[in-house]
Amino acid sequence: MLIILHIIFSVVAISFAAYGLITNNFEFQHYMTFFLGLLMLVMGIQEFKKERKVYGWLLVVVFLFLLFVSIQGFLLS
Repeated sequence: MLIILHIIFSVVAISFAAYGLITNNFEFQHYMTFFLGLLMLVMGIQEFKKERKVYGWLLVVVFLFLLFVSIQGFLLS
């Protein structure tokens, strides 16, 4: 299940990034940041399952930061 979510969030984030780079239209950058945050959360959960707690906590902190940045971007734009 986590691998499927990992692939879905990766594809969605890369799609938003590619769209922004190809069209020079960065209005969806907040969505890309949000999906990257969700990807970091899934990766953190995977690291916890592998008993690598330091990397797991690091990825959860990165998720929280990206969540904060994306919410701030949604509210300010």
